[in-house]
Amino acid sequence: MELKDTVDLMVSEDYKERFKAEYLQAKIRYEKLNNMLIKYEAGTLDFTPSCSKEVLEDQLYYMNEYLRTLRIRAEIENIDLEEN
Repeated sequence: MELKDTVDLMVSEDYKERFKAEYLQAKIRYEKLNNMLIKYEAGTLDFTPSCSKEVLEDQLYYMNEYLRTLRIRAEIENIDLEEN
């Protein structure tokens, strides 16, 4: 799934669908950053980031915490986060 695949959910009148779009977009960004950090640590990244690895790791940590919070809220509000 790519960000563009979440557009219909993002503009939905149903808040549960918009919530799902927010979750999926955050998850996509998290996975891309995580993959970039793996390449960074392996020495196979094809560019040099302009900020430190520590800043990127902090961002990844907080993104993960945000995703966790969204999953908890989805459970409370009975929102299905499965990618169809």
